[in-house]
Amino acid sequence: MENLFAILVVLIPILGIIGGVFLKPWLTLREKQLATEASMVAEKAAQYAAQTEKLEQRVRVLERIITDRGLALSDEIDALRIGGEAPARIEH
Repeated sequence: MENLFAILVVLIPILGIIGGVFLKPWLTLREKQLATEASMVAEKAAQYAAQTEKLEQRVRVLERIITDRGLALSDEIDALRIGGEAPARIEH
């Protein structure tokens, strides 16, 4: 029992020193790696958000073109049914 106590008294400080020498720098390195990864993820998320915004703008433009052209096409069809001239095209 006394031998076990003596071994623990010697091992605990040794483990503390080893932990301080090896474990602390590893934890610091891991923390820096995680911070770098988080920064990269945030940057990628910002890029995706910007790309999504651009795509949404393009879709809005296409919707407007389709809607505007749909009205003009409807007017042209109505004019043909009536037998009159098709209205001038609206160019955007």
